[in-house]
Amino acid sequence: MEAIDKVKLAVAALEDRKARDIKVIKVSGITTLADYFIICDGSNENQLKALCDSVEEKLLEVPMKHREGTANGGWLLLDYYDIIVHIFSEESRGFYDLERIWKDGTVIDIGDM
Repeated sequence: MEAIDKVKLAVAALEDRKARDIKVIKVSGITTLADYFIICDGSNENQLKALCDSVEEKLLEVPMKHREGTANGGWLLLDYYDIIVHIFSEESRGFYDLERIWKDGTVIDIGDM
């Protein structure tokens, strides 16, 4: 499965659970960590867990490198080798500010996918 296909599945999973402000950033030209980062936030711990569970269900057949964080800690990371999904509480998203850190990447309009 191509990276962009994984991105589409993950974004659909996040949209299904009403993730807020989903951003897809293509970082393949600036890092070897992944080809795409997906960043979103949720309104509470239960939603963060539901967002994470939804992505894991949609990408069940895709090998996962690792998972980090907890819903009650305000952030979760799902690493699928060429895509990394970042799920934050609103507060944690502002603190980590990944959009600023990876501003040299290309933001992909999810409406065009």
